[in-house]
Amino acid sequence: MQSESLFGELKATVDELENDLSDQIARARAAANDPEGWKTFLLELLGKRPVLDPNSIHVRFALENPILQIANAYFGMRTVLRYYNVWHNFPTRLPARDSQLWHRDPGDLYMLKVFVHLSDVDEGAGPFIYAGGTHPKGRVRRRPGSIDPHDRVKRSDDSQMAKVVEPEKWIQGIGPKGTIIFADTRGYHKGGWAREHDRVMYVCMFNSKATKYPESFERARSISIPLDGEQAFALSQ
Repeated sequence: MQSESLFGELKATVDELENDLSDQIARARAAANDPEGWKTFLLELLGKRPVLDPNSIHVRFALENPILQIANAYFGMRTVLRYYNVWHNFPTRLPARDSQLWHRDPGDLYMLKVFVHLSDVDEGAGPFIYAGGTHPKGRVRRRPGSIDPHDRVKRSDDSQMAKVVEPEKWIQGIGPKGTIIFADTRGYHKGGWAREHDRVMYVCMFNSKATKYPESFERARSISIPLDGEQAFALSQ
């Protein structure tokens, strides 16, 4: 199957990347418990703003027809790719913070993210966790309290979220490497609070053309646009 072939290529490419970046990963691991830094528990292996290359496996995987069709079907329209990267999370001893706390992503009516496990993920690896029914198509309209009322993102802890969605309805993204998770991150979610194991995953995100979320990659002056109409649209500005 094409999807299996692309996953194998993605996994091999990331394994090679991790080997090439071994010194940088070691430094990031050593700084993971820095309480002053922003998301020191997470290293984006492609950098903060990778150069958009439609021929790279990181873009081709996102634009694979089954994935793109799910994104378009969820939105009910053609979507655009606004983010892709590879996350390497490190175990920490610190309390949950930043994206390890419950939050919603801003920028569009829907925000469909795709998470692909490149390592086995159990509870000790800080799995992605979702509060069922809190997405725009769900029935939960109450909002949890915020641990900091001055925080623009208004992050919440577990006790605050439990008053809105029972913990039994929290969905944990646990699974072996190769697991794929689709989630509308306009709903409440958290993840990456690894306590025992590293977590490596590929992430990409789709939005509507009207999104206010900026592209999280750089564009060269000219790029090779796929011939497929939906794929070409996904890469349009």
